[in-house]
Amino acid sequence: MTPIELTKTEFIQRVGNFEESPKDWKYVGDKPCIVDFHAPWCGYCKRLEPILDEFAKEYDGKLYIYKVNVDNEEELEAAFKIRTIPTLLLCRMDGNKEMMLGTMGKPELRKVIEGIL
Repeated sequence: MTPIELTKTEFIQRVGNFEESPKDWKYVGDKPCIVDFHAPWCGYCKRLEPILDEFAKEYDGKLYIYKVNVDNEEELEAAFKIRTIPTLLLCRMDGNKEMMLGTMGKPELRKVIEGIL
């Protein structure tokens, strides 16, 4: 599987309805997920992309990896106060959510993924 690009509507369906309850929205997925807020012109985002692609295959069936292009989805960018890209939104099954700013290497991202599974 490859990371899935989300529109605002798809984000609401697959991740959560941040419009209904902006400060206390609930993750609606059946597996943990990572949402990568990115832009196609961002060099750091381009470095992270092959790592996310690899992990999407490796963790297929255990984790969803989604992508949001902040150039196309300005409403999501504003709602989540994205100021740095890449920014990763981590959604755990226990309801906890966390934002991680900036890029990271493969070992660091693997540790993050193992921590949310």
